[in-house]
Amino acid sequence: MKRPAADAATPGPSFPPLVLFDLDGTLLDSAPDMLATVNRMRAARGRPALALAELRPHVSKGSRAMSAVAFPELGGQVLDALIREFLDVYAQELGRHGAPFAGVEALLAAIEASGSRWGIVTNKPEYLARQVLDALGWTQRCAVLVGGDSLPQRKPDPLPLLHAAASLGVAVAQCVYVGDDERDVQAARAAHMHCIVALWGYRLADDDPVGWGAEALAARVDALLDPAVWGARA
Repeated sequence: MKRPAADAATPGPSFPPLVLFDLDGTLLDSAPDMLATVNRMRAARGRPALALAELRPHVSKGSRAMSAVAFPELGGQVLDALIREFLDVYAQELGRHGAPFAGVEALLAAIEASGSRWGIVTNKPEYLARQVLDALGWTQRCAVLVGGDSLPQRKPDPLPLLHAAASLGVAVAQCVYVGDDERDVQAARAAHMHCIVALWGYRLADDDPVGWGAEALAARVDALLDPAVWGARA
């Protein structure tokens, strides 16, 4: 995975003390890596390749949802063995095709320049998320990482968000979570944490982010450089 060049950032926007992000579909455009994964699985079974547009809306739903799209004949009944295969192949494709969304590196640099911290709460297995951070040079910059298997519960349960805040000694009221999936909003609301929907992420055609109940919606990454989007906690 190509490491993005760090953009010069000067203090400007007032960020919350801790900004927590989802990973896939929020910070990282990982759909190309996921597409390479499912197409290798399909090729091994003599199937033609899927197009990116077919898979992209499902990426934030996780490996089971993507496997169901790759093999529709399963009727959504995806066995654990297929998930293990997906994760094994994905570990080989991770970082080869995807990259951070445009503007993400500038946003992270701006958060750091302001004196705030940022972390990641994802449903991706922690060992894979750590590989992403290593590839991007984010390991030392990310204040906290909580993966989908780091704790007994995962999003939409609030535990991962509460754990991330507590591990850094930051009150929930001083945190904001940014994610692109309804489960992100559900987790934040259950944690009583301010939430922003990343509209540039992965969504199904019938998803309605306006109705998810987040405090704010951001159409582009650079919209998060506006202090107004962070609300009273900023």
